[in-house]
Amino acid sequence: MVGPNYKAPAVPAPPAYSDNGHNGDWASAKPADAADRGAWWTVYQDTELNDLEQRCTSANQSIAAALHAYEQAHDLVRVNRSSLYPTVSIGGSASRNRISGTTPLKAAGAAQDYWEFLIPLSISWEPDLWGGIRRQIESSAANAQASAADLANTRLSLQGMLAVTFFQLRGLDLQAQLLRSTLDAYTQTLQLTEALRKGGLVTEIDVQEAQAQLEETRAQLIDLGQQRAQYEHAIAVLIGEPATDFHIAERPLTGNPPTVPTGVPSELLQRRPDIAAAERRVASANALIGVAKAAYYPNITLGTTGGVETDKISQLFNSGSAQWNAGPSASEVIYDAGRRRAQMDYAVAQREQATALYREQVLSAFRDVEDQLSSLRVLEEEATVQQRAVDAAKRSADLSLLRYKRGLAAYLEVLTNQTIEFNDERAAAALVARRIVASAQLQMALGGGWSSAQLPAN
Repeated sequence: MVGPNYKAPAVPAPPAYSDNGHNGDWASAKPADAADRGAWWTVYQDTELNDLEQRCTSANQSIAAALHAYEQAHDLVRVNRSSLYPTVSIGGSASRNRISGTTPLKAAGAAQDYWEFLIPLSISWEPDLWGGIRRQIESSAANAQASAADLANTRLSLQGMLAVTFFQLRGLDLQAQLLRSTLDAYTQTLQLTEALRKGGLVTEIDVQEAQAQLEETRAQLIDLGQQRAQYEHAIAVLIGEPATDFHIAERPLTGNPPTVPTGVPSELLQRRPDIAAAERRVASANALIGVAKAAYYPNITLGTTGGVETDKISQLFNSGSAQWNAGPSASEVIYDAGRRRAQMDYAVAQREQATALYREQVLSAFRDVEDQLSSLRVLEEEATVQQRAVDAAKRSADLSLLRYKRGLAAYLEVLTNQTIEFNDERAAAALVARRIVASAQLQMALGGGWSSAQLPAN
């Protein structure tokens, strides 16, 4: 076969992820572990999430569209492969003819009207002497593999989007739980303030401030309901259901993110379907160079035509009615004003473009992993510090309320410290969701347990 044989482009891969040193557990396992990591979301041990992910895989319309795109690419391989084999066609016709009685070519005594019955058969075959057809098959097969990787990437992206949205919704449930407990505390503070006002120990201003604090918190709880509804609607679309009747029961998010093994950066090239898709497109473009180069060589066709022809249908299959001809033919373009050269240059430029996009995809993949590793490390440190802030704010608020009950502090001190405590607790609650979301995004950045070995064979 003419044209260059494919060799995967070289890409630089660091020996290790920079943030792995902050937590050795992240590198404790390898992608080649015996455990099936395809259903990566099961590590969160949430049966409702598991059910939603399965429904997403089977009913999401974007995944269905990507599947049909792969089927089209697979069928195109079959179309190109058929060019390796001969083409056989057969037909049939019957016609009533009349010739001029005065034509010079009319034989004496010949009838002017006659029937003509014809059954033609033709066989043609163009041997793939220069490998142009095989290169075309090679290109379409690589493109079909790229389409299969696109399907895997679409599935991974949507499954990851579902997990992230689900955890964000559960994070809102945790904040709603905090807001309700805060509303209970603020209601008690308001009742205390009203009792103190009746005793003449505080003014109406303190009562109104306590009332304002309570209503502001209640408004924040209502706003969370609106955000939660939007997350529910997004999940409904992801699992292929109408948003109108879809609902997820409230359940606060709890716990720390699970351990996510990263392996080494070089393994990321086999674990990310988007990288595999980009690499397969380089292979497809490389094969097209051979297709363009094959156009410089002669086209040789072996063909034969034959059949039976008679003016009497009773003699249609007699040996005397048979006719045929056979022989090879060859053609070569002598001058095309540089068209084939331009097609060759175009194919080379396509391969170089695909190579650049592949290398860019690899670099982006390394960045994605490093981003999420960094996020997990920073968020873990932030959560530790934030919890200390919550504990300190809680003690301060309790002491202020105690001083207020004894008439040793103004209500403004209570209001200030309760506000600080609430903001710190809400920030801590938000960090719970952010840490688990970051772990899910890390799993997506690592390919979600996918492997290039899952690509269909050529």
